[in-house]
Amino acid sequence: MTPDKIRSLLNTLFLLGALASVLIYFLVADKTIFFYVCIVTLCIKVIEFIIRFTFR
Repeated sequence: MTPDKIRSLLNTLFLLGALASVLIYFLVADKTIFFYVCIVTLCIKVIEFIIRFTFR
């Protein structure tokens, strides 16, 4: 896969994770799940950010 395709996939995963985070925040009483989903989502975005600046 090219870096652009990987970045596109990671951005899609980030958007889905952000949507899931918002839904979990309002719909689930246990906020621990929310924090885990947020951490994973932010890690995905950081990886995408690193790829953006190392392969351009």
